[in-house]
Amino acid sequence: MCERFIAEARKNKEKIAMDITGQMGKPLKEARGEVETMIKRTQALIELAPRALVDEEIKHEAGLWKTIKKEPIGVVLALQPWNYPLLCAVNTVVTAVLAGNPVLLKHSDRTPLCANHFADGFKAAGAPEGLVQALHADHDLVSRVIKHPEVAFVSFTGSVPGGRAVYETVAKRFIDVGLELGGKDAAYVASDADIKNAIDNVVDGGFYNAGQSCCAVKRVYVHQSKYDQFINGAVELTKTYKLGDPRHESTTLGPLAQARQPGYLQGQVESAVKRGARLLVGGKATKDSAGKGRFFQPTIVDQCKQDMSIMAEESFGPLLAVASVSSDEEAIKLMNDSAFGLTSSIWTTSEDRAKNIAAELDTGTVFMNRCDFLDPYLSWSGRKDSGKGVGMSHLGFSTYTRTKSYNFRVPAKK
Repeated sequence: MCERFIAEARKNKEKIAMDITGQMGKPLKEARGEVETMIKRTQALIELAPRALVDEEIKHEAGLWKTIKKEPIGVVLALQPWNYPLLCAVNTVVTAVLAGNPVLLKHSDRTPLCANHFADGFKAAGAPEGLVQALHADHDLVSRVIKHPEVAFVSFTGSVPGGRAVYETVAKRFIDVGLELGGKDAAYVASDADIKNAIDNVVDGGFYNAGQSCCAVKRVYVHQSKYDQFINGAVELTKTYKLGDPRHESTTLGPLAQARQPGYLQGQVESAVKRGARLLVGGKATKDSAGKGRFFQPTIVDQCKQDMSIMAEESFGPLLAVASVSSDEEAIKLMNDSAFGLTSSIWTTSEDRAKNIAAELDTGTVFMNRCDFLDPYLSWSGRKDSGKGVGMSHLGFSTYTRTKSYNFRVPAKK
């Protein structure tokens, strides 16, 4: 059934991509990429399901039969965001369905059509009536749904305040919740980094989807020996981004989805500059060349201090805050000095160095020479204010099942 869902997604790829772009402003080529990645992720989850869901036979003793079975948990309520409306939702929807659960899918008010695409896709794939349903509701109704006795699990992806509100509601019942919340993801460019590779990927990791990603690069710590090279290259690359209508193929940076965000980002920049940081490029709310859109210029600010808002609070926009460090130890200390713990990235030519640094970092995922990427074969989890629970990989299926132990004393056969 999930394979037929993939076939429906391929058939309707352009319509789905146009709906994403039309609702939240992602450049169309990025929206097409999101559809393709959703398909690949579904294929990976299909591949992982048999291993994850198989019964576990325990070593037999004479006259005993012992097994752990994994049963569906029940109705899953999936509360999903607008920034990656397919990729965030597929982690819950497909995993839950493969584990045998029905899903109520509530998307952000900015991307309600994406919930419809999931529901319609599964219906066309021959799913039982109501297996995947699109739920269009305000916050009060969502709160009531969480309290419904048939809802067995809540999956929420969104802001930290939103996650706290969901968790407080769930806490009144004995059910669990998966929370994927914010991030202030840090990159460390070490003294032995391939500097061009670091520049190209860190800038892309900060500005892809206009920086509207929980795991986008937001803080950059650069070893002092590479600092000037990194700054000069990153600024030049940033100047090549083209703001414009997200439906145009030439657009590389789309508008921001939230009306308050340009002002918030500009406030972070201005506050940092007042305290001694340098604005190197961008820094302003703007419109495209046709005078349209809610844009923010791709921005780099350096000489940032650790206690500045630009280094401590989630930006969710095309904004990179940069600081110089003198050693790996200083980088580790500053990277861990955050209320968030989603991902971090290390840019170095030494695998041993990366492994040693990674062991000290308090994040759910550590990258070496890449960033802003989810691999469905690896677990996805956040620490601290970045959330709780595990998604993807074979471990993610445990979220949507409950165990039942069979402990049988079997009569001897006559």
